[in-house]
Amino acid sequence: MPRGEARWAWLLSDGGEPRNWMLILAPLLGWHANGWAGLRWGALAALFTAVLPTLILHLGERRRYWGDRHVRRRQDRIVAAPGVLASVLTGTALLYALDAPVAVVALVTAMVAVLLALLVITFFWKVSVHSAVASGALAVLATVFGPWTFVLAPLVVLIGWSRVRLRCHTVGQVAVGVLIGAAVSTPLYTYLG
Repeated sequence: MPRGEARWAWLLSDGGEPRNWMLILAPLLGWHANGWAGLRWGALAALFTAVLPTLILHLGERRRYWGDRHVRRRQDRIVAAPGVLASVLTGTALLYALDAPVAVVALVTAMVAVLLALLVITFFWKVSVHSAVASGALAVLATVFGPWTFVLAPLVVLIGWSRVRLRCHTVGQVAVGVLIGAAVSTPLYTYLG
């Protein structure tokens, strides 16, 4: 792969990481739902869905439980998933218990559902979490702000391209990730939101 292309692929892959979507989306939806108070709820959601999972993945990488923060090997993902899922579930339970805005609770609940669907698939096959979260985030944005947000669809495609180009996934694994993210998050967010 040409050097410039590789640089773009890494930038898109790192920029399109699941944590980055949640760091932006949770506070944005909180703000949209309830102003400054909602922004704080969104920040709490981001803590449990982005910050703590990133720390868990970093710790696992340092202790050599898996190779890198992207957890590329399918078998390693099964080892990493319980810690990440525990953080997201804890955050979801706290948001429900503390009566957070519905939009924020619906978002993290949809994320839990996407993660569970990906985990089930991961027992048999590797699927792109980057693509699933990107497409799920775009679907939620479209649900909240309307179809004009689909102008961001090329970003989801570019993130998928980066994952294939970096040989982290096949086109099929990216496509299934996109389908799972949108198909699971859209109806659940719509129902709960």
